[in-house]
Parts: sequence; structure tokens; C-alpha cells
Amino acid sequence: MRSLRKRAALGGIIWAILSVLIGSFGIFSYIDSVSQARFNKELVSRHVQLVVALGNNSDNLDNIGWYIPDPEYSRPYSGQYWQIMGAGDQILASQSLVDALLPIPSTSIVERTFWAAPGPDGEPLRGTQQQISLEDGSVWTVMVAQDLTSLTTERKNIRQSLLLAFGLIAAIGIVGAILQIYIILKPLKKLRQEVASRWDSQEGLQASEYPEEVAPLVTDINTLLDRNREIVSRSRRQAADLAHALKTPAAIMRNELETLRGKNEDVAAAVDALDRMDAQLMRSLARMRASGNMAVASVHTELDTSLARLLRAFKTLPSSDGKVIEENLAPNLCVRMDQQDFEEIIGNLLDNALKWCASTVRISTRLVEGDVVITIADDGPGIKDTDKRVALVSGGRLDTASPGTGLGLAIASDLAQTYGGSLQLERSKRLGGLSVIIRVPHIRLR
Repeated sequence: MRSLRKRAALGGIIWAILSVLIGSFGIFSYIDSVSQARFNKELVSRHVQLVVALGNNSDNLDNIGWYIPDPEYSRPYSGQYWQIMGAGDQILASQSLVDALLPIPSTSIVERTFWAAPGPDGEPLRGTQQQISLEDGSVWTVMVAQDLTSLTTERKNIRQSLLLAFGLIAAIGIVGAILQIYIILKPLKKLRQEVASRWDSQEGLQASEYPEEVAPLVTDINTLLDRNREIVSRSRRQAADLAHALKTPAAIMRNELETLRGKNEDVAAAVDALDRMDAQLMRSLARMRASGNMAVASVHTELDTSLARLLRAFKTLPSSDGKVIEENLAPNLCVRMDQQDFEEIIGNLLDNALKWCASTVRISTRLVEGDVVITIADDGPGIKDTDKRVALVSGGRLDTASPGTGLGLAIASDLAQTYGGSLQLERSKRLGGLSVIIRVPHIRLR
């Protein structure tokens, strides 16, 4: 995962969930122990009450029930039970036990102990028991028990309430984490926008406008921007110097060839070679220029403006007489490509289409999966499948009888690839001729 935003969000969510789980476990354990202690305290209180009743009525055991006024001891299988066992088989029990008995301990229990066992109605019971010696010398085992259902229900209700509260806390924590991520990463978003906007203005970034953790990065970016500006500027100067240095001798040679042609000398091969040399030079310079433009973050071309200007120009050319240029252009499309390079691609392709079409050229644009797809088709003879690769290779001229250098498609393909795009040759299903499909990454203007 390469996104800092996703990493921070995932880390915040995981931390919030772990905090809630650990907190829930700790609080649930504490609540269970508190409720268990309260339950045991109530059992002990009932046990003491029964012991007092036994001590006050040791000479008349039938009156013990009157000293324990809780009506739950009288309702059958109420979940509240008591039982007293004396010497021999003497056993006294609450009416709530009906004809059942609580588990009888196998040994004498001097200290108070707690136990758990199924009740007379199958319900889970928890009880306490202790062996008591009265003043008259009699020894009794006193037992009380209570249904655990109330304790379980209480714990369940508390857990549900706490889970709802913890869920709300977790949601607030996640939202807070996302908001915190947005606030923390906001300077980085601002930095990215300013790098793009200040490239062409030749201005540096102000480190004082950013948090101290980001300021060193801003300083390094300023250094990198200056270095890249110098590299791009130097490459453009070198390309311009190279073009000037080569075009002057080429122009002299062309003049000399025209002079020889005026003397009826056969210079067709030499002129053709010179034309191809000029085209290769133009291709190489275009690639150099495009490579330099790729370093400019703010470079872009709006298709509405650029295509409208190109189509107006081509419709007025003599080569367009008697031919129709159909348009199907999606609005508001923009590509990260230098306008001059973009218009060179489309210009070459439109020129080829008008040269080879019978009567119709169609240009269309659309947005497909984040790319701008431009299609230029004609109703001409097209290109054989075996010749398509040759047409995109340097020097791949298919018709030597026609004027031109045969590098138009190659130059267009080179420029498209330099900007991260592609160029494909297919047969037009609608017009029957060649269909050139250019795919270039789409960008959104802020």
C-alpha cells in the first residue's frame, strides 16, 4: 500500500478497533467481577438471615419460615431456595423447592463456601453453605441458593449498552482519525499544487508557509525545481541550436539541388533523401521537445480550443475541396500534452486522412477509463495488416510514388508514446478506410 492517506486511515481504524476490543474486554471483566461480588454478597446476606432464624427457633424448627418473609421462598421453583440439614436425616427446606432438595455436601463444611449446580427446575443455581454449631450443641448445615438467570440477564443488558456506547466511540474515533489525516496531509496537497503552479512562474516555494516537518522537503524541492528548470532550458537551447545548425546547411543543399534541377540534372533521389533527412530531423527534435515538456507539471492542452482551431484551418485548405470532415467531439476534455506537440500529432493524421480519403474524414473524441481516445478515420483504401507495423517505423514509406516522407504516422506515434499514450492502426468499421486511434492520459483542470 503506497498511499500515506490509506496507510494512516487503516492504521487509525485498526487502532480504534483494538482499543475498543481491549477496553471492552477490560470493562466487561470488571463488570462481571462486580456483579458476581454483588450476587455473592446477596447470597451471604440471605445465608446470615437463615442462620439467625435457625438460632432463634432451634427449639421450634417449624417457625423458621416465619422469620424469612421473602415470598419467593414460598413460590414453587421461584429460583430462591434454602435448606437446613441436621443430625441424621433431619432436613428442612423452603416451599419453593417443592419435593426436591439442594445438592447435599459429602463432607462437613466449616467455612462458608460457594457452589454451582442445576436447580430443581433445571435452572443454573449458585449457592453458599456452611456448617453452624448452636449453643445447645446441635450442628446444622445451612444452605441458600439463587437462580443465576437474573445475573446473566443483567450482564447481557449491561454488555449490550456498553457495546452500543463503544461502537459510537469507535465511530467517533474513526471519523476523528480521518479528519486528522486530512488536516495532517493538507500541507502535502498544497505542496503538490504549488509545485505545479510555480514551475512556469520561475518562483520558489516558501518553506516558512509549511509545518516544520515539511519545511526541509520544501527546501529540497526548490533545489530540484531549479535544477530541472536548468536541465529543461539547456535541452531546449541545445535542440534549437541543433535545428539551426542543421537547417542552414540543408537549405543550402536544397538551393544547390534546385539549381541543378534547373539545368535538367536528375536530382530527384537527392531531393527525396534531403526531404527525408529534414523529416527525421523534425521527428528527433519533436521527441526532444516532448521529453522536455514532460518535466513541466503544468503542461496541458484543452481539446475544445485546439481541435476547433485545427479543424477550421484544415477545412480551408485546397486539399479539402469536395471533401467532408465529420466531427463527434466530447466537450471539456484535457490532456497532459504540450499544445504544439498535440497539434502536430493531429495535424499529421488529418493531413494523411485528407490525402488518402475518397470523400469523408471523421474525427471523434471520448473519455474511456481515464484516457482521452481520439479517432481519425477515412473512407480511403486503408493499410494492409502486414503494412501497419512498417507505417509506424522510421522510414516506413508505403507508397514511393506519392509525395511525402512517410514519417507522419511514425512522428505521431513517437509523440503519443512520449506522453504516456499510444497510437493504433485499424480498419474503420463505419467508413471502411484507415482508422487511427490515439489514446492519451486525461487530466482534470482545477
